[in-house]
Amino acid sequence: MKQKKIVVCDSIHEIGFDILKKESDITVVDATKIAKDKLGEVIADADVAITRSPTDIDIAFLDAGKKLCAVVRAGVGVDNVDLDECSKRGVIAMNVPTANTIAAVELTMAHLLGTAREFPYSHNDLKQNRLWRREKWYGVELYGKKLGVIGFGNIGSRVAIRAKAFGMDIVAYDPYIQSNKVTDLGMTYTESFDDILTCDFITIHTPKNKETINIIDKKEIAKMKDGVRLINVARGGLYNEDALIEGLKSGKIAFAGIDVFSKEPAVNNPLLDLENVTVTPHLGANTLESQEKIAIAAAEQAILAARGVSYPNALNLPIKTEDLPNSVAPYLELVQKISFLAVQIYKRPILGIHIEGEGSISEYIKSLLTFAIVGALKESLGDNINYVNAGYVVQEKKIDVSSKVVPLSGYSNKITVKISTDKGVAEVSGTVFGEDEQRVVNINGFKTDFKPRGKMIVFKNKDVPGVIASISTLLSQNNINIADFRLGRGSDGLALAVILIDQDISKELLVKLNELPNCIWAQSVNI
Repeated sequence: MKQKKIVVCDSIHEIGFDILKKESDITVVDATKIAKDKLGEVIADADVAITRSPTDIDIAFLDAGKKLCAVVRAGVGVDNVDLDECSKRGVIAMNVPTANTIAAVELTMAHLLGTAREFPYSHNDLKQNRLWRREKWYGVELYGKKLGVIGFGNIGSRVAIRAKAFGMDIVAYDPYIQSNKVTDLGMTYTESFDDILTCDFITIHTPKNKETINIIDKKEIAKMKDGVRLINVARGGLYNEDALIEGLKSGKIAFAGIDVFSKEPAVNNPLLDLENVTVTPHLGANTLESQEKIAIAAAEQAILAARGVSYPNALNLPIKTEDLPNSVAPYLELVQKISFLAVQIYKRPILGIHIEGEGSISEYIKSLLTFAIVGALKESLGDNINYVNAGYVVQEKKIDVSSKVVPLSGYSNKITVKISTDKGVAEVSGTVFGEDEQRVVNINGFKTDFKPRGKMIVFKNKDVPGVIASISTLLSQNNINIADFRLGRGSDGLALAVILIDQDISKELLVKLNELPNCIWAQSVNI
C-alpha cells in the first residue's frame, strides 16, 4: 500500500499522534513547532493536513500544499479556512463539530456563575492582596432570575437545561427551530428578540455569520434592563465590543463573562482594563476530555481521508470540472444560493425543502437536493451542516425533503426550490445563462431577473401607484443607495419588487418599510 503523509500543523493531544503513528501506511510529520512562514516546505508533498486556529488555510497554504486532498480542522470553527478556495482545488475541508460541546457548555456555566458572584475578583482580593473584605463582594443569585438564550442548538440547549436546574427561568430565541424543542423542556420560546433583551442574564450560542455579527449592539443594549449580565463563549464579534465596553463603563451592563474576542490573541483588548468583566483566552474547548476527543476524531478523519475511504464532517464538496459537464457546476452553486434566499424570505423554522428540475440539469437532481439542503440550513446551523451529513440532519429535524423533474416552462434548464414554513412556502427559481451567468428568474410566482449576490430587499405590495416612490424616498432618507430595482407584477393586483442596495438596512428601517402604505410584507436578504 502506498504511503500517505499527514502533517499536524498545530498542537493536538498526544493520543492523536499515537493513533496516526500506529498506521503502517501513514507517515506522520509533527510540524507544531515549525514557524508558519516555513510550513509550506513541510506540506508540499502532504496528502492531509491537521490544523487548528493558528494556521490559516488560505490561498498561500493551498498553493504550498499542491498534493493535499483534505484538511482537518481539529475543532468546530472554520473562520480560518477558505472553503471556497478549497472547493475550487478539490481539497475537502473537514471539522470536528461535537467533541467540545460539553466543554463549551460547562465554561458557559462557569462564566454565568462568575458574572453573578464575581468570584475571580474576590479570589484575587484575598489571595493576591491578602484582604478579607466580605462586605465588598455581594453578588446576585441565579435562582429566580431570567436567562435569555440566543441560539438553542447543541450548546445553547444544554446550557439552558443546566441553568434551569439552578432555578432560572429560561427564555430562548432561535428562529430556525421548532418552538416545542424549547417548550417541551418547560422553557419559554419567543419569536421576539426584544423578549431576550428584558432578561437578567443573556448568553449567546450561534454561528458567526452575516446575520449574527453585532447581533448585540448599542441599540440592543439600550433596551436591556439596568444591571444585565452578558456571557459570550461562542464567537468573537457577536457582541459589538465598542458597545459592550460603553455599557460596562456606564453600569448599564453590571458584568460580562467573555471567552472570545473580535481579534485574537486579545492581550491588548480594552475589555481587559475593566473591573466588571471576567475573561478567559478562548478556552471553550480546553478540557482534557474534549482535547482527547478532538484529537481522536481529527486523527481518525485524517486517516480515512488520506486513504480516500470517506470524509466525515466534510464542509464542502470538491467540484472537479473534469468530472462534470461544464453546465452542472454553476447550478450546484446556484441552487445553494436560491435556497439561502428562500429561507430568508420568511425566516421561520423549516418544515420542508423541495426542489424541481427542468431540462438536462434534472439528471443531477439528487446532488442538487443536497446542495439545496445545505443552503437552506447553513444560516441556522453554521458549521454543523455539510454535504455529507445533510441527509441525516433533515431526518433528525423531521424536515420533509423531495426532488422531482417537471416539464420545461420556457427555459432550457431551470431549478426551483420551495421552502415550506408555518407561515407559507417561499419559492425561488433560477437558471444559468451562457456558461456561468447565474440568475434568479422567479420568486413566489412573480417573474424577476437578477444575479443572486449582495444585499437586497424583497418587497411584496399592492400594485397601485406611488409604491416605488415611497420605497425610494424612505431608503433615501436613511442614506441607502439603490443599485437596481426589479419589479414583477401578478394578475391578482399584487407585485413583488427586488431592490438591490449598497448598504445593510437596520431592523428599525425594515419595520418602517413594512409599515409603508400598500406593503404586504418586506424582508431583507443578504447573499
